[in-house]
Amino acid sequence: MSKNIVDLFCGCGGFSKGFEDAGYTVELAIDNWKDAVETFNLNHKKKVGVTKDIYDYTNEEIKNFAQKHKIIGIIGGPPCQGFSMVGKRQATDKRNTLYLQYVRFVEQIKPEFFILENVKGLLTLKKGYFQKDIIDRFSKLGYNVTCKVLRASDYGVPQNRERVFFVGLRKDKFKNKLFEYPKPVDHIVGTEEALSDLPSLDNGEDETQYRTEPQNNFQKLMRQKSKTIKNNEITVHTAETKKIIAMIPDGGNIKSLPTEYYKVRNYSSAFKRMNSKKPSTTIDCGHRNYFHYKENRIPTARESARLQSFPDDFEFLGTKTSQYTQIGNAVPVLLAKAVASSMNKMYEALDK
Repeated sequence: MSKNIVDLFCGCGGFSKGFEDAGYTVELAIDNWKDAVETFNLNHKKKVGVTKDIYDYTNEEIKNFAQKHKIIGIIGGPPCQGFSMVGKRQATDKRNTLYLQYVRFVEQIKPEFFILENVKGLLTLKKGYFQKDIIDRFSKLGYNVTCKVLRASDYGVPQNRERVFFVGLRKDKFKNKLFEYPKPVDHIVGTEEALSDLPSLDNGEDETQYRTEPQNNFQKLMRQKSKTIKNNEITVHTAETKKIIAMIPDGGNIKSLPTEYYKVRNYSSAFKRMNSKKPSTTIDCGHRNYFHYKENRIPTARESARLQSFPDDFEFLGTKTSQYTQIGNAVPVLLAKAVASSMNKMYEALDK
């Protein structure tokens, strides 16, 4: 069976990477951000990333492509800033309507399955309007649709990112079956377990060289195809900033400091140090408000990529700021792979 899929709003390709690792072939990946698409094409087996506005695809183009390449699935996460609980969460945000383009692709291609990922804030925005609208639209197209919030740390990712996954199974293929979401793994990976083999940049160690052999299974997995480290450039802080960071204990935040330091910021999640024994908080695109579990600095792009479960041979292009944004926007690779593996099981059940 061909396992060819399309990735919409692909970014640098975390979602695609997880699906590739589970045996799928990405035949088309679309995003309108050049840096992210260049990173995608550098790291994926097939250089199928296209820098193009999704509105520019005609229905005929979509249909013809799907028939030619025997597309069975669509994955993707429409830009989530409009839905995010961090942003202003305006129901009128233009980015909130990009999911309608995702619906259009599903309507034209009629894939056997689709998986739409987004921030969990989508579920409550406008009193649940978007959640209901997404389910209604896909149901009318002939899909059994379910949605569930998954926490990345439950699937081997050293990060507590929570995302909602809408999964649709085409009724004429899967009958009345609903998608069975992946079961959590037994072991939760903490930040020290994820990062301890990387060099100590505060102590001037070479940013491209591992400091030790892999210390655990997660590090072995991340280093499978890598001999040196990329995207590991340190961010230089002022002496005053480093002094403040140094005062924050393992797992602490700005409230761990004397009042004079945090009263001017009045933002409780600022200046947060990773807890060495627990998964990181959500890796965002700014990377300015949380610090390495031990060192007095923000994490490097590579350390952030590890916390998103990107393997070390996955290289990010563009400026350092661009790399951070690409990483923060991505679907964690191991979470994507867990969802893809569950889709494989749905197909295996059909063959029995």
